[in-house]
Amino acid sequence: MSVPLKQHGIVVGVDGSPASGAAVCWAAREAVMRNLPLTVVNVVNADVATWPPMPYPETWGVWQEDEGRKIVANAVKLAKEAIPADRKLGVKSELVFSTPVPTMVEISSEAEMVVVGSSGRGALARGLLGSVSSSLVRRASCPVAVIHDDDSVIPDPQHAPVLLGIDGSPVSELATAVAFDEASRRGVELIALHAWSDIEVVELPGLDFSAVQEEAELSLAERLAGWRERYPDVPVRRIAVCDRPARQLVERSASAQLVVVGSHGRGGFSGMLLGSVSNAVLHSVRVPLIVARPS
Repeated sequence: MSVPLKQHGIVVGVDGSPASGAAVCWAAREAVMRNLPLTVVNVVNADVATWPPMPYPETWGVWQEDEGRKIVANAVKLAKEAIPADRKLGVKSELVFSTPVPTMVEISSEAEMVVVGSSGRGALARGLLGSVSSSLVRRASCPVAVIHDDDSVIPDPQHAPVLLGIDGSPVSELATAVAFDEASRRGVELIALHAWSDIEVVELPGLDFSAVQEEAELSLAERLAGWRERYPDVPVRRIAVCDRPARQLVERSASAQLVVVGSHGRGGFSGMLLGSVSNAVLHSVRVPLIVARPS
């Protein structure tokens, strides 16, 4: 039985910043690739706190609404320009007066994916690598994609592989599903990377690394076997290493077009993403990053 599509399709949060523009272009291409509609959302936070507290002028709300409408209109235009002329993209837009996190979390329940820029000038993007991003990645009901404003860091955007951080947890399984689907749609190789320890090798005296390595590689192959049968068109390269997950992920992302990880798990990439590894991953990975979330 087929799963019904969610009404918002691909949702992109916009604020008019360069990173927001990059997010719009990436989201538009993603929507076309998946044959889904695109929903452009600008969240106007009308209740912005200041210190010292000051009264807002009576025209504040009108100005915010005008700015929001301009931002949305520009984003819609940018989205349509980002796709090939022979492809069609259905675009919807929403201007919401609320607070960013609850709004985007609520919208995510009817979205296939939420896309946000990595930094910007508004409440949504400005806080992305702080409270807003952490909350959205923790609480969204669908995958969350984080996009930087400079895609020139991708060496070969048409052929570069998709990089998957995998640890065997249930959420890591969701990330695996996303990564295989993305690699298949792009027609590129999938690199499945498993780092089984976040402890420096020198801190583990007496460990039989060859035995651990063999066990990790076997486990990784078993985890991927079913997915390789579902996606026979996707070439897969397996990498199992004993190293800090963030370091491996950041280093290997330099040659990838997309990184996919889970939002939490039992160790490695997924388990550490919202903990000590989060700063390294979100700040240091320059290519698009998708964090898989349970619906």
